[in-house]
Amino acid sequence: MRTITSSDGTEETITARRAESADAQAISRLIRPSTEAVFGRVNVLYLLEKTNLAVTLVNAQREVVAHAAFIDYPNLGTADQADWESWLHNSYSSETCSPLNTLFMHLFVAHPDFSIGSANEIIRTVFSAVTELQFIYLFVPTSASLEPALSAIFKQVEGLQESTTDSPFTAFVCERHDHCPALHIRKARVEDHDDLTPIFAQHTNKLQSTYGDYFLAELIEAQDEDNHAAVCESEGTAVGFMSLSGDVNVHLLNECFELGLFHGLCKPHPEDILEPPSEPHGEPVIKLIIYVLLFFLSIFDLSCFSQCFRIQTAAKINYSKYILGGEDQVIFQDNCIYFIEMSDIKNVTIFRTACCYFSPSFFILSERDFCIITVPKLTPEFPLLQSFVRVIPRHTSTFGQELYVYHRSGLFKCFNVRMAKSSDRMGIESLVQNLRLRQSILEGVDLFCRARRDRDGTPLQAFVAEVLDQIVGILIIKNEEDIDYIRSHYNIENFIYFSHHRQDEHAQLLHFALNPVFQHYAKHFFKEALRLSYKSCLYYPVYPPQGELKDAYAHPLTSALNCMVPVRPRRQIVYPLEELGTNAPSRRVSEDQAPYALNHLNRKLTLEPKVTINARIVIVGSSDTGMAFLEVLAFCPHLRFNNITLISTHGFPDGCSKDLVKTNFLATSHCYSERDHAMLSLRSWVNVVEGKMKGIDRAAKHVLVSEGRKVLYDHLVLCTGQQYQVPCPTGADISQLCTNRELAVRPDQRYTGPTPSNLFTVNDQRDCLKLHNWLQQNFLHLEGNAVVYGNTIDVFTTTETMLSLGVSGSRIHLVQPPLDTAVTCFNNPAVERAVDGALRDAGVTVHHNGLLAQWNDGKDSEPITSVSFTTDTTPVKLQCSVFISFYKKGVDSDAFKAVNDACLVYDGKLVIDTAFHTNDPVVRAAGPLTKFARRYHADEWSHQVFSSREVGVQLAEALLPFFDPTLETAADLPVELDRLVPKYTGAKTRGAKLPGGYYYLHAAKPGPDTPLQAQMSHAKYGREIVTGSASTGDYFRLHLNQHGEVQTITCLSRTPFPASNYLCLYGESEQLLNRLCERCDEGLVSDLYR
Repeated sequence: MRTITSSDGTEETITARRAESADAQAISRLIRPSTEAVFGRVNVLYLLEKTNLAVTLVNAQREVVAHAAFIDYPNLGTADQADWESWLHNSYSSETCSPLNTLFMHLFVAHPDFSIGSANEIIRTVFSAVTELQFIYLFVPTSASLEPALSAIFKQVEGLQESTTDSPFTAFVCERHDHCPALHIRKARVEDHDDLTPIFAQHTNKLQSTYGDYFLAELIEAQDEDNHAAVCESEGTAVGFMSLSGDVNVHLLNECFELGLFHGLCKPHPEDILEPPSEPHGEPVIKLIIYVLLFFLSIFDLSCFSQCFRIQTAAKINYSKYILGGEDQVIFQDNCIYFIEMSDIKNVTIFRTACCYFSPSFFILSERDFCIITVPKLTPEFPLLQSFVRVIPRHTSTFGQELYVYHRSGLFKCFNVRMAKSSDRMGIESLVQNLRLRQSILEGVDLFCRARRDRDGTPLQAFVAEVLDQIVGILIIKNEEDIDYIRSHYNIENFIYFSHHRQDEHAQLLHFALNPVFQHYAKHFFKEALRLSYKSCLYYPVYPPQGELKDAYAHPLTSALNCMVPVRPRRQIVYPLEELGTNAPSRRVSEDQAPYALNHLNRKLTLEPKVTINARIVIVGSSDTGMAFLEVLAFCPHLRFNNITLISTHGFPDGCSKDLVKTNFLATSHCYSERDHAMLSLRSWVNVVEGKMKGIDRAAKHVLVSEGRKVLYDHLVLCTGQQYQVPCPTGADISQLCTNRELAVRPDQRYTGPTPSNLFTVNDQRDCLKLHNWLQQNFLHLEGNAVVYGNTIDVFTTTETMLSLGVSGSRIHLVQPPLDTAVTCFNNPAVERAVDGALRDAGVTVHHNGLLAQWNDGKDSEPITSVSFTTDTTPVKLQCSVFISFYKKGVDSDAFKAVNDACLVYDGKLVIDTAFHTNDPVVRAAGPLTKFARRYHADEWSHQVFSSREVGVQLAEALLPFFDPTLETAADLPVELDRLVPKYTGAKTRGAKLPGGYYYLHAAKPGPDTPLQAQMSHAKYGREIVTGSASTGDYFRLHLNQHGEVQTITCLSRTPFPASNYLCLYGESEQLLNRLCERCDEGLVSDLYR
C-alpha cells in the first residue's frame, strides 16, 4: 500500500494491482472527454483482453481510483503491430528502443483529484513489474494536449524532420531512469559495516549469533582473488550487499543436479569423457552456504551496470554446448563458476531489475562464465532468481537446497525475435541437434519455409530468437482450427472473454526450444510470437503417454508449460444424439476426440509472473483423495510448484491399457476416470516415485521408500487409504464340524505368511491388469474353480467381469463372510433381489456367512488347490484354482508400521484434527486412512463416509495459504474450542457393472451407513420416487428429503446410461426438475430415465 495526495491535500491509501475484467465498468466511468481526445473512443473490456499489462489503483474501499493499459505495439492505427520497430526508428530518435525494453500506453484514466499521484504510482509500478522495461511511449493526436498528470511524466520525442513533418501524432516517452534512480555499485569496504548491519538485523540475527557482531566486516576484509564483496549505495549510504566466491564444489553439484545443460559448469575440453557421475556420497555439503536469502527490496533501479560496465565480445559465442537436451557429460576441468555467498538489500519496495545487481560480478571475476546461487527450499523466490535458471535435482539427490544458474551471456539485451527464413535452417539444426524431437522440429521448419502450411493445409508460422546473429530459440505455431471443441470441453473462459478474440487469433503451439542460457526470456519469446503472428491466444495440448499420437506436440515441453497456465476440463453433458436429431449440438462439439490436457497463454499472461514455490510437498498414495489434492495445487494458475512428489506403489493411476478399461474388476467412485486423468495430466506437474512407504523419519524429514530410497519433504501428506488385505485363515479344523461361533481365533487378524501365487487382492487398476493377464494365461482355458471371497460390491463386479471373459458360472463360487453391520453393500432390497437372481441364472454358487478356515487343509499353500470355510451350520470345502479376496479393507501393514514407528498417534486409524494435522505439524493426512481425535466424539464420522474428492480438495485448501500470497492463513482454533468436525456435502458415489449385465449407480448423502428401512421409518425422511423395476432392468429411484432436495439416486439398468448426467441431480430441488413431485402425483412420470 502507498499513499497519494490530491490537489487539495487530501491523502488516499491506494493499492496497485493488475486489472481485472470486473474493473471495466468502473474504469469506463473515469473516462472523460479529454481522455477520448488523447486515446480515442475505447472499449475498455476489449482493451483489457488485448493488453499485455493493465494496472489498476484501488483505495481502501476497493474503489477504482486510476487505471492504465500498456501494449507491446503503438496506440496508432497507422503502425503495423508486427513492424513498428523500423517505423519508430525511421520516424523518431529512438535507436535504443526494442520490443524487449518498450511498451506503449493505450489508456490512462484517473479520479481528477488524484490524477498526478496516480500517474506516478502506476508508472513506478510498471517499471518495477517489468524487469527489462526502459521506455514507455505514448502517441497523442496533434490536435489534443496531454493532461497535467501525463505531461509531468512524459516528454516529447524529437522527430526526424523528413518523416514527421506531416504526422498527425506527437510522440512522448517516459524513461525508467526518471522514475527509478540508478544505484552506484562498487566494491565493499570495511566502513560499510555500519550501514549494512541494520539491513541484515532487520531480517535475522542468526548470522551475528553464529559468527559474532563483526562477521560482516571480517567477510569484507577477507576479499581476495576468489572472494569478493560488492555494495550498492544511494546518496553515500550502502543499501545493498552481495558476497561472491569462486571456491565451489563442482563435483558435488554435478552429483546432485542435472547440469548437463550447462556443460557441468565447466569449460569445454577436447578430452571430455562422456561418463555420467556416480551417485552422491554421504551428506552433500557445499563449503559456502547462503546464510540469508530474502526478498530483494529497493526503490532504485540497478540498470546502471550497463552504463558502468561495457559487455564486450570479440567473437560469436558457441551456444550449442549449452543446448537443452544434450546427453553429453564432461570430466571436470577448470571451473568457470562463482557462487553468491550471501546477499541482501534494503527493505523499501520490491524491485525486479535484480539481474543488473550482479552484472558487475562477472567483471570482478572476468574469467568466470556462470553465477550460481543456492536457496533453502522454503525461501520464497525473490526477484533476482527470476533471471536465473532453476536446475533440476537428480532423483537420487538429498541436497537440501535449490540450485539456480545464470550464464554471463544472459546479460545480453539484443534478444531479437523474427520470422524464420530458409537460411536459418543450419542454425536451427545446430540448436536442436541434441534434442530427442529434433527431426520433427526440422520437419516443421521445412514445411513452413516451403508452403507456410502443415500437411493438413493448416497455416503454419515459425519464429526464431537470435542473439548476436546466432539462433538461440525456435518456436512453431499453427492456426487452432478446433477452437469450438476447446471452448466446449475446457474452461478457457476462466482466462479470456471469448467473444473479443477472432477465430484467426487462436493458435496452437507445435514446437518450442530455447537455449537455457536465455530461459529468462521465454515469456518475451512467446509475447513476440503473438505480436508478430497477430495472435492473441496460444494453446498447447499434452496427450497421455499411452496415447496413439506420436507427433512432437504430443510430448510436454517443460519450459513452455512454465510460461502457460493449465486449463480445467469442462464436465460434458451426454446428449442422446439420435433422439435429438437436428436439435443435437454440432458434431465439432459432440464428436469424441482423443483426450488431452490443455495449457494456455494469452497476451494478458505474457507479463504476469507466477509465484514459484520450492517447498518439497510429498504425497503418499494415489487415492482419489490424493489425486484431488494434486489437482488443486496443479491448477492454481498463479502458482508454480517445483517440488511436488507422489509416492505410489504403481505410480499414477492413469497408465493402464485400453484392455483393462474393458475388464475392470473393481467398482468405480466416479471421482476420476481414465479420460479425466488424460485431460488433467497431473504427471506434467508432479514427480512420481514408484514404491511403498516403508518408514518416516520425522527428525530428518524424509520418507523411506522400498529399495532404500529416501524422499525428503517439507510438508508430508498421507493419503494411502485402505486396501483389501490377504485374509488370514482361522486354522479351524472343518473335520470337527465346527461353526463360526466356535472359532478360537479372530478372523480379522493380519496374515504374515507368504502369499500364494494364485491368491489375488485387487486394489487398483494395475492389480486388475495383473489378474486379467493371469486369468487369460492360467484359468480361462483350463479346468478348476474360482473362489471370490468377500461381501463388498467389488465381489459382484469381479463376478460379472469373469462371466464376460467367458468363465462358466458353474466354475465361480462366491463366498460371503458375515456382515459386521446390518447394512449390505447395496442397502436396497430391490437391487439385492435382482443381483441374486442374476447369479442364480448364471449358475454362480453363493455361500453365505463363510469364514476362511484353511487352504490346502493347512498344508503348503503354494499354490492353493482347495479352500475350506466355516459357516453358521455346515463347513464348506471347495476346489480352488484361483482365490480372489475382497475380505475387508484395512490399512496396509507397511503404512501402519511406518506411521507407528514414526510415533504418529494411531488409534485404529491415523488420528487427525479438523485441519488434517497429525501430532506432527508438517505431517497431514486425509481419506479412509484417518479418523478424528476422540475429543470430537465422532468415531463414525471419519473421512471414509465422505466423498474422497471433496476431502482432497479441502485438504489442499488447508495447505494453500502457506504458499499463496493472496490467501490469509487461518488461525488454528484453541483445543478447547475445536470440537466440531468439518461439514462435507458432496455425494458419496459408486458405480459398477453387476451380474446379469446390470449397470448400477448409487449416490447418497455422506454419513454413517444406516439400513434403508430404518431411514424410511424416520419422521423427516421425505419421500421417494421410483419408476421401473429391478427385475426388468429399468429401475430408477430418487429420494427427496423433507425440503424437496434430491438426497439419494439409485439406478439399475440393463442399458448403459449417462451416469455423469444423473449425478448432477444430487442436491437439486425438485422444483428445479420441473416440479417433479407434482407431476409424479399426477401420474405424468412413468420413466425417470426419459
